[in-house]
Amino acid sequence: MLFDMDGTLVDTEGLWWDACVEVADGLGSPLGEADREELYGLSVEDAALHITAALDTTGGPGALAVEAMLTDAFTVRLESGVTTLPGAVALLEALRAAGIPAGLVSASPRPVVDLVLETVGGHRFRLSVAAGDSARNKPAPDPYLAAAARLGVDPAACVAIEDSPTGVASARAAGCAVIAVGLLGGSGVTAVPTLESVDLPLLRRLVSPPGSITPGP
Repeated sequence: MLFDMDGTLVDTEGLWWDACVEVADGLGSPLGEADREELYGLSVEDAALHITAALDTTGGPGALAVEAMLTDAFTVRLESGVTTLPGAVALLEALRAAGIPAGLVSASPRPVVDLVLETVGGHRFRLSVAAGDSARNKPAPDPYLAAAARLGVDPAACVAIEDSPTGVASARAAGCAVIAVGLLGGSGVTAVPTLESVDLPLLRRLVSPPGSITPGP
């Protein structure tokens, strides 16, 4: 099992948007609702590029500087605490009880991932992949391929849970079965309203060959 983090396991999407707004406002380039849709699920690198694209490049900071600003603004908000989303902890505990390893695959920087793991419980994960831990970030398949390789399994034997089109694209490109939380389904993608709808029989069905018999819970 491979989990996205922001918006999938923890309710951080509002905090991320607030961090983007703060940084953009400080640079004199306010964001609107259209930007909110664009920034949803983006890595910090791509979010920085989005914000700097609207700046005067002759006098404004570069993308790397904006990345650092975004990470700092987001981290400050996370330090006040984050809330796990419904069904997240129960599903992780069910996986532990069944001996199924879980990995965290996030587009967020390592300091952000480690901070959130303190809330979710790092002991519940065999590994975590953060921005910079693979050659390319989501929507490229690299983060999920890196996680599967570190677990020593075929990506096709993994189920990834995502909440954004960017993350779904990454997991699908890696060859994982995908559960999309709060999104529409599609080819190779199973849609669920919340993690409360995900259980072990569903996960086993998603990685079982057609016509095979799936064991009980």
